Amino acid sequence: MATPITANTMLTILRASGLHVVESGNWRTHHRNHKGAWGPVHGVMIHHTVTSGAQRTVQLCRDGHPGLPGPLCHGVITKDGRVHLVGHGRANHAGLGDSDVLRAVIAERRTPPPARRDTDGNSRFYGFECENLGDGRDPWPAAQLEAIERASAAICRRHGWNERSVIGHLEWTNQKIDPRGFTMDAMRERIGKRLR
Repeated sequence: MATPITANTMLTILRASGLHVVESGNWRTHHRNHKGAWGPVHGVMIHHTVTSGAQRTVQLCRDGHPGLPGPLCHGVITKDGRVHLVGHGRANHAGLGDSDVLRAVIAERRTPPPARRDTDGNSRFYGFECENLGDGRDPWPAAQLEAIERASAAICRRHGWNERSVIGHLEWTNQKIDPRGFTMDAMRERIGKRLR
């Protein structure tokens, strides 16, 4: 359990981890905090966007759409490995998920398969949307996977968390399949090695 880091700290730790960070518009004050609390935070959630094209993807994640206002995450990781910061605060990325999963994340142990939708994840997780069609065929370039690893590890290191604090959306709710195209176990192994 932790207080969310400040926007300045987010920018600093991501850049210090060797990432190319792009600040998108008014990201520091772009949030959904009027809909509920952001924090305490317990982990990082990884998503895929079901889009292609960096500019279109970043705009969608920043602005949202009529059925779901933005920001839809905190950072967008495009195929070139850049991290585009689009929001800071509560973001519409996680939705409802399983409280047993949240307890496992807090305890930094393997999560159970999600079965319920009884807990608001938007207030509890940092979210990174990753540019990918999510069809299992769209490639995940090495630069993008490394950026997911570096960004997740930077946040975990700041909070004193281990790699078990990073989950995919599909591990939060049985309503989602993302990220598709790599496994979260493999990504956590990478993050754990970086943290060590």
